[in-house]
Amino acid sequence: MQMVKSPMSRKLTRNGGLIYPVIGLALFVTFLYLSFGDLLWFSYNKEIELSFVERNGTQFFVDGKVFYINGWNSYWLMDHAVDYSKRSRIRGILQAGAKMGLTVCRTWAFNDGGYNALQISPGRFDERVFRALDHVIAEARKNGIRLMLSLVNNLNAFGGKTQYVKWAEKEGVALSSSNDSFFYDPTIRRYFKHYVKMVLTRRNVYTGIEYRDDPTIFAWELINEPRCMTDPSGDTLQDWIEEMSTFVKSIDRKHLLTVGLEGFYGRKSPKRSTGNPEFWAADLGSDFIRNSMLSTIDFASVHIYPDHWFHKKFEEKLKFAAKWMLSHIEDGDKELRKPIMFTEFGLSNENDDFEPVQRDRFYKMVLDIIYKSAKRNRSGAGSFIWQFLVEGMELYNDDFGIVPWERPSTYQLITEQSCRLAREHGVLPTQTEHLKDFCTRTSV
Repeated sequence: MQMVKSPMSRKLTRNGGLIYPVIGLALFVTFLYLSFGDLLWFSYNKEIELSFVERNGTQFFVDGKVFYINGWNSYWLMDHAVDYSKRSRIRGILQAGAKMGLTVCRTWAFNDGGYNALQISPGRFDERVFRALDHVIAEARKNGIRLMLSLVNNLNAFGGKTQYVKWAEKEGVALSSSNDSFFYDPTIRRYFKHYVKMVLTRRNVYTGIEYRDDPTIFAWELINEPRCMTDPSGDTLQDWIEEMSTFVKSIDRKHLLTVGLEGFYGRKSPKRSTGNPEFWAADLGSDFIRNSMLSTIDFASVHIYPDHWFHKKFEEKLKFAAKWMLSHIEDGDKELRKPIMFTEFGLSNENDDFEPVQRDRFYKMVLDIIYKSAKRNRSGAGSFIWQFLVEGMELYNDDFGIVPWERPSTYQLITEQSCRLAREHGVLPTQTEHLKDFCTRTSV
């Protein structure tokens, strides 16, 4: 089952009247203050110097120091930044990420043809929305947070490849009934290349820096969760990845590049029957090893959604997710010789047996495997929770989203991961002395 990552309505259930939330909030604020002290009130107004992240073999490096990532997803940053009244949410989530010791946020650098569209039609851009993306990048820089920017969606949310196909149809281009023509039609490929060039060469109105020259951007992601089901051999998607990754590198050789894969093994992979969640995963037109092997791809990406891939009990999902991660880390170490990034992971709250403690256990399993990889200098280079929100964003939530500070145990898990990684490989210049002090006196 594919996830639909678009805003959706949620009913809020409230129990116990007003007094209990007030008491709970007061206790949590006290917990945060006692635990983190003046870290919460640190000012991020001063200029923060960033360097480009580089890759050497299976590891990332910043300023010569090994870099393992504790990150998160907030896909909604550009969309919110269009509305000045909502920009405080961007600042709030980036400051919160910095306070938790997080270093990279993955977000969308696309919105094609719909409400608040960045690309109104092929080659036509809304300057107002481009300035919103400028703001997101500038605000991330202020907070010492790097961004992984995705360039198009395989799904329909925020336009995606379907919108490109619709644009081509309006031009009278003869296409198949499938939106997979996004991957092979020459007209659509030209549309996408023009989009990529416009984004990569954009000069930020707030910083004066072209995107391709800005170290605030950690990496580019070609496409979120690519699938080409009309060609299960994988040849069509492989050709597209090769052409587009080469094109990106012809414009920008400073930034890292990844595909945006879910991590499924294709028909020709020896792991298609032992590594995949179920048999259908080999027929989606993607292949983790083959797609990631290209010299123009700097690191591989994997997603972890066991409750969307099969219907089993929680313990079985947890067991599979651990096996899934270790399988891909093995691929990074032995086959690809590249870092492996688990760029989305989440546990749905719509499972019949869901309890909040399950989500904590799932998060802990993922974070523990990344920590062990960091301790052993292996290729498992980082993980990104799907997804973080701030209060009042119910319309943007799905069944995976969390406000990280609402549940103290979850907040502590995330922050302790930052501390563990810092202990193994040191505190980056962008991570405050407050975090360094906190981690030295916190047991993990």
